[in-house]
Amino acid sequence: MEGQERREKILELLTLSKIPISGSELAKRLGVSRQVIVQDIALLRAVNKNILSTTKGYLLYFREKQKVNRCFSVLHTTDQIEDELCTIVDNGGKVLDVIVSHDIYGTISADLIISTRQDVYDFVEKVNTKKTIPLKELTNNHHLHTVEADNEQILDRIEAALKEKGYIK
Repeated sequence: MEGQERREKILELLTLSKIPISGSELAKRLGVSRQVIVQDIALLRAVNKNILSTTKGYLLYFREKQKVNRCFSVLHTTDQIEDELCTIVDNGGKVLDVIVSHDIYGTISADLIISTRQDVYDFVEKVNTKKTIPLKELTNNHHLHTVEADNEQILDRIEAALKEKGYIK
C-alpha cells in the first residue's frame, strides 16, 4: 500500500471510529510498523487534519461550531485530580487538554479529551499505574485546562463548581 493510500485509509478508520485507535492497532490493520503510523499522523496533521493523540490512541476530532470553550487556571494536589476532572465532566464539560507554563521549557501541553467519568477513571488509573508524574507537578500543581461545552452557561457552572471546591482561586 502506497503512503498516500495508507494515509487515506488511516483517515477513513479514524472517521468511522467513535473511540480512539492506538498506533499499534492502526499499524496492525495496515500491515506497517507503529513508527510508520506516527510518521503518517505527522504528515496528516501537517495538512491540517484534526488528529489528536490521546492516552487511548488517535482520534479524528471535528469541532462543532456551536461549542464554546474556556481556559481554566487551576491548582490542586495529585490526590484531587479525579475530583477536579469529575467536577468538570459532571457539569457538562469536556476537558480538551492540560497546559503548564514551565520556567525553563516554556508552555507544555498535552491533549486529554476527557468527557465522561469513565474517561476520568481511565486517566487516573494510568497516572497511578504508569509510574509517571502529572504535568502539574512541574509547576507546583498550577496548570490550565481548556474545557469545551455546549454554551457559556455550562462553562459558568463549571467555573463556579471549581471555585467552590477551591481549585480556582
